[in-house]
Amino acid sequence: MMKDPLLQSSAAALPGASLQKVCKLLVLFCALHLSVTLLYFMFGGESSYYTEPQQNQIHHKVNSSNEPSATQEPSSSAPAIGDCPDPSPLLVGPLRIEFSISVDLEQVRRTNPNVMEGGRYKPKDCKALQKVALIIPFRQRDEHLKYWLYYLHPILQRQQLDYGIYVINQDGNATFNRAKLLNIGYMEALKEYDYNCFVFSDVDLIPMDDRNIYKCYSQPRHLAVSMDKFGFRLPYNQYFGGVSALNKEQFEKINGFPNNYWGWGGEDDDIYNRITAKGMSISRPDAVTGKCKMIRHERDAKNDPNPKRFELIGRTRQTMDQDGIKSLTYKVIKTEKFPLYTKLTVDVGPPPR
Repeated sequence: MMKDPLLQSSAAALPGASLQKVCKLLVLFCALHLSVTLLYFMFGGESSYYTEPQQNQIHHKVNSSNEPSATQEPSSSAPAIGDCPDPSPLLVGPLRIEFSISVDLEQVRRTNPNVMEGGRYKPKDCKALQKVALIIPFRQRDEHLKYWLYYLHPILQRQQLDYGIYVINQDGNATFNRAKLLNIGYMEALKEYDYNCFVFSDVDLIPMDDRNIYKCYSQPRHLAVSMDKFGFRLPYNQYFGGVSALNKEQFEKINGFPNNYWGWGGEDDDIYNRITAKGMSISRPDAVTGKCKMIRHERDAKNDPNPKRFELIGRTRQTMDQDGIKSLTYKVIKTEKFPLYTKLTVDVGPPPR
């Protein structure tokens, strides 16, 4: 029997149409499944999946920050800074020093905003080459101290020093003992900071050139080389008065300064003898760089010339190992932290009868 070709064609096409419909349904199902899966991970599944690892990670960071392990060094976010250049690029050279101007310490504080309480300062952009304690023997010289702070703070900052200023005030009205106050300043400054250089300065002397660096050198340094008081000349080769600098090793080597010079004069020559007796020499800036200006004043009460000074100077080598910081006795009565300096009022004890 002959089959209708039209019916035969329709019968052959029916399985193909069914297959195509099945494929479309399968594709639709897959697309729907994929969509549901994506929605699950986007809005629920991913958050739930990663919750526990994130919490563990945060917990680990907190422990690392607060309790670093013995084998792990705590990291610092602050970048390391290099050493300050030598010489400082901020120096200006010769300075005009006048004592006729009026000085207001509050204004000095405002014009030196980076000086911290107690007269502490360190450069922010580089690491200072030395940590310097400036020690001033003091009694009833407040007007002179104003000028010293007014001029020296800017100078010391341009010299890029890490420094602190200590005014050692002798309590009472007994005979003044400059060298013992300097020894006390050395001991007390070291209790606050690991200074490695000590500049001992009279309160009435101001450098006239900021290239005269208030720091320590390989030999003890005499900084007040040419004062206007002496016609800008060194009065004699052994002179070591006014302003001087010794590092910690040098100071300990000479047993510090003598404690037994009561009244004016002699202790500077004793210090010079101590330095030379220990095989060291004095270094100085040149006469131009080392110019200093002195505030004119009358001699202080209870600071008359020491009648025993020449006898004591002649015996330096015999007394220096016993008389100094090894035998130093004193009492700190009061410590005051002012914006521009630290003031320690001390009892140095009575002079010998």
